[in-house]
Amino acid sequence: MLSQIATTLSLASVALAGTGISITPHDKFSSSVGVLGCKINTNRVAYWPMQPSCDSMCYKVSANGRSVHLLQVDSSGGAYDISYDAWNYLYTGQGAAKNPQMGGGIPAEYELADMSECADLLTDGKLPLQAANSINFFVSCPASSWVAQNTKLWNIQNSVCTLGFDETCSLDLAVSNQPKCPHMLGIQTPLEGHDVDDIAYGTGSVITAVQ
Repeated sequence: MLSQIATTLSLASVALAGTGISITPHDKFSSSVGVLGCKINTNRVAYWPMQPSCDSMCYKVSANGRSVHLLQVDSSGGAYDISYDAWNYLYTGQGAAKNPQMGGGIPAEYELADMSECADLLTDGKLPLQAANSINFFVSCPASSWVAQNTKLWNIQNSVCTLGFDETCSLDLAVSNQPKCPHMLGIQTPLEGHDVDDIAYGTGSVITAVQ
């Protein structure tokens, strides 16, 4: 009986260490929880079936002897989508702008990683969230979680950074769940100079993201 329990635990550990999936390319940046594309590396993003976690949004994905760390900023309709550039690298060993390929799912393994492994994907090491539109996700995270302790709220109104002001906001949940910003929270002023780039599927062309 003890040997059966040990075998079960061993198999569970293997499953946690690496789970088999089929990864597919995603060439248009988006974020359902309001992560700002102008303040992260959008070529290293995961769009998983489940919602992003408060404790770690970082995943290690491996295929064909290569690995990348990806930041999960969105949920998908059931697919394991990843940034086109990351998919292309795992598929060919080259980025999508250099050697763009087309195709469907490729076998891969993924595992949850510590957020320190994705630190270089964040412009300043903090998770950049929209102050006006990400509060539900932000306040749903426990105070002890990584998201609660490592987020900056910005007065930018959409994930592709075309509206608002490039300024940080403060939030005191003991007083209100509405952030305070130097300018009006949620202002729709056109924001320039913070373009988010997509790599077009199949062509490798770098184009400005729209939302």
